[in-house]
Amino acid sequence: MNQSIIQWFRFGSPQAFYPIAGRMIPWFWAAAAAFGIAGLWISFFVAPTDAQQGEGYRIIFVHVPASWMSMFLYLIMAFWAGLGLALNTRLSGMMAQAVAPTGALMALLSLWTGALWGKPMWGAWWVWDARLTSELILFFLYLGFMALQAAIDDPRRADKAGAILALVGVVNIPIIYFSVKWWNTLHQGSTINLTKAPSMAHTMLWGMLLMALCFWMYSIAVALTRVRAIILERERHTDWVKHAVE
Repeated sequence: MNQSIIQWFRFGSPQAFYPIAGRMIPWFWAAAAAFGIAGLWISFFVAPTDAQQGEGYRIIFVHVPASWMSMFLYLIMAFWAGLGLALNTRLSGMMAQAVAPTGALMALLSLWTGALWGKPMWGAWWVWDARLTSELILFFLYLGFMALQAAIDDPRRADKAGAILALVGVVNIPIIYFSVKWWNTLHQGSTINLTKAPSMAHTMLWGMLLMALCFWMYSIAVALTRVRAIILERERHTDWVKHAVE
C-alpha cells in the first residue's frame, strides 16, 4: 500500500486526529472572523440598494449562505455517517455527530431569515412553498439524527442507526435545490448559477460569497471543536485521553 495512503489512514484514528484538530481550530476561527468582517462591510455598507426590494433585501447576505450551508453540511454529515457505516471507522461517526448541530443551526437560521424576508415581500411569515417546506424537512432531519443518536446508549449502534437515517435523508437535498424549477413556487429562482452570469451587482455577489466563506469557516471551526469534545467523551477510558487531560 502507498505510504501516503497509510498516513491518511493513521490520521483516521481519534488519537491522531485530536491534536491535529486542535492546531487547525484557531486558523479557521481567524478565517471566519476575517471573511465575516469583510462580508458584512460589503453587504451592508458597500452593496447598492435594490431597486425593487429596497434595503430589506440585505437579509439575503445571511439567508442565502445559511441555506447553502444547511444543505452542504447535511451532505458532509451523510458522507461521514456513510463512511463510518461502510468502513466501521470510529472517527467517521464522531465527525457526523459533530457536524449535525451546526447543520441544524444553519437550517434554522435559513428558515428564520426567510420568514423575516418573506413578511414584507409576500405579506406572510410562512407559506407552504415547496422550497420552504423541504427546508423545514431538512431541519427536522437534523433534529431526528441528533435525537436518534441520543436515544441509543451504545455509541457504535447509535452511529449506525444515525447513518441510515442520514443517508435516506439525502434525497431531500436535490428536492430543496430544484424545487423552484419543478413546482410553481413563490420563492425566487437562483441568482447564482454555474452556467450563467450572476443576475446581481458584483458588490452584492462579493458580499454573498464572503459571507458564505465566513459561514463555511465557522462551521469547520465549530465542528472540529465539537469533535474533540466527542473524542474525549467516547475515548475517556483510554490511557492517551487520561494523559491528554492531565
